[in-house]
Amino acid sequence: MKMTRPRGRQRLRGFTTIVLFLLPALVLFGLLVLAPILVAMYTSLFKWNGLGGPPTEFIGLDNFTKAFSDEVFIGDLWHGLVIIGLSLLVQLPMALGIALLLNQRMPGRAVYRLVFFAPYIVSEAITAVLFGLIMQPGDDGLANQLLGFFGIPGVEWFADQKIVLISLFLVMTWKYFGFHMIIYIAGRQGIPRELTEAAQIDGATSWEVFRHVTLPLLGPTIRISVFLSVIGAIQLFDLVWILTEGGPVHSSETMAVTMFQFGFKRFQVGYASAISVIMFLISLVFALFYQRYVMRRDLEGATTVLRDQR
Repeated sequence: MKMTRPRGRQRLRGFTTIVLFLLPALVLFGLLVLAPILVAMYTSLFKWNGLGGPPTEFIGLDNFTKAFSDEVFIGDLWHGLVIIGLSLLVQLPMALGIALLLNQRMPGRAVYRLVFFAPYIVSEAITAVLFGLIMQPGDDGLANQLLGFFGIPGVEWFADQKIVLISLFLVMTWKYFGFHMIIYIAGRQGIPRELTEAAQIDGATSWEVFRHVTLPLLGPTIRISVFLSVIGAIQLFDLVWILTEGGPVHSSETMAVTMFQFGFKRFQVGYASAISVIMFLISLVFALFYQRYVMRRDLEGATTVLRDQR
């Protein structure tokens, strides 16, 4: 007779294999993600300059109270909302429109895709330095020279409090819209051609095909794109710091810039940790809410497909 191993031993062996494969990733996740979060939560309860030994001057939630009573931090929240609003109303629709255009058969389509996606590959630091030169004040910058060619006076792009956020958003759009465009192109190519052809045969116009067929089927892709855009706006730092350092007069400052200012320039590490915890909680609450109420149908659909395939 053929000997069979006890089922309990097989399960134990399978469980051990899973643990051994997951252990390196879990250790890295714990050291690089969970540990910094816990340390930030701990230091946010102290008044500490980050030097010497561990913090000892416990002040409870005073750092959080200070943050929400600070006009600069309240301004950071407002700037984040403005950037998120502009991204959702301008950047993402533009990316979707270009994606649908480049999904059509046209000469040089691959070249256009490459050109539009290339800025996303460039690092944030290089992008900021590049646009810092292009959008220089006076007549030295290329942007103001182009405006002068059309008879429009030059603009203080990053020195005018009224337009500095718009200027930053222009740079962000150039940098990131290609990424969302590629996501939309991938989502559009996942829609069966038979559906759009059937709608056209039934007499639907191009707008009706887009409104009633393409857009609903692109819903999961759009929701992922919105989620990534909002989380990225909350964590925005590199471009702002290199281009404006939050100026002029805090008019372009974000939460990440304020955290850096207090943590590494003013040595108020406890207060900076409190700001980082607030950023984490905002991102976490938004992610949980978005997953629960917006992406729930997509996740349930994916689960149903996997269950049916089994």
